[in-house]
Amino acid sequence: MSTSDQHRSKTAFVTGGTGFIGSHLVEALLDRGYTEVRCLIRSSPKWLSGLEITPVRGDLNDVELLWEALEGVDYVYHVAGVTRATTWEAFERANVTATLNLMGAIKAANPAVKKVLVTSSLAAVGACDTGMATEETPLRPISRYGRSKAEMEQALADRHQMESSYMEQLPITIVRPPAVYGPREADIYTFFQTVSRGLCPVVGGNASEPALSLVHVDDLVRGMIDAAEHPETSGETFFLGSEAFYSWQQIKEATTDALDSWAVTVPVPGPLIQAIGAVVELGGKLLGQYPPLNREKAREIRNACTMCSIHKARRAFAYNPSVPLDRGIRQTIEWYKSEGWL
Repeated sequence: MSTSDQHRSKTAFVTGGTGFIGSHLVEALLDRGYTEVRCLIRSSPKWLSGLEITPVRGDLNDVELLWEALEGVDYVYHVAGVTRATTWEAFERANVTATLNLMGAIKAANPAVKKVLVTSSLAAVGACDTGMATEETPLRPISRYGRSKAEMEQALADRHQMESSYMEQLPITIVRPPAVYGPREADIYTFFQTVSRGLCPVVGGNASEPALSLVHVDDLVRGMIDAAEHPETSGETFFLGSEAFYSWQQIKEATTDALDSWAVTVPVPGPLIQAIGAVVELGGKLLGQYPPLNREKAREIRNACTMCSIHKARRAFAYNPSVPLDRGIRQTIEWYKSEGWL
């Protein structure tokens, strides 16, 4: 990217900015020198409080609001979505229909937008015969969440094909993160919480074998912005994961070092995790909650692909995750402690 491009004023519109990934993305955009970051906010600004943003009050169902918010925007970052829900209809409404609503609004209000970056997930892949997913791996999602992301991608591809026949296409780039950790994350947090109590659960296999891609949120949002700003990423999909595939032993050691404590590794047989998910979900239901570990998540843990290659992103726009596991986990745990989560 040229120096003149780097210093040209840029405007972004962000959905999902009040969430874990979205709030870090907004901070990174401001650090990159974006002159205006418009954030769709449904209710509370949450992690965006105090940031120099332009709040857009509403949701992805308000088409007129979207038209106004999208006017003159250079980049759209679509991060909003549902990761936990009790019904397929809720996933479809939030992850598929809402995404298409946004694309329609962009097409009507700002067809000259430079890039639309859409956040999907490794969960869209689901079952993977090779153990490591690439962008060419067929999508065979395991969970309703994964299915919603796969159907979202397919809907965007169908729209792209339709538009190519009679109108100019939107410049859409899709990114698929694997498991993401860092300050403000509330699901993987339960693992750190369990380790802090002296137990490290490991589902199936050997704890010392490479088991998953795990990306720090700072690396992820940096990659998202680089993918959006690169001129040759339109129409492409990229995994944005970690350089290495981590074993549970590595994760345990980094966590206990950061906690300055110890933990016992507890092997959990694959079939048992499904039963545990059902019990935890039932307990959550009695408390009026839908917990991070539930039957759907247990099915993913047991059967879905957890590792992905970043080679395509590296070749295309020099994606280079740089946060070491030990430093990333230490920073994350320090944040949990400072906020009273641990």
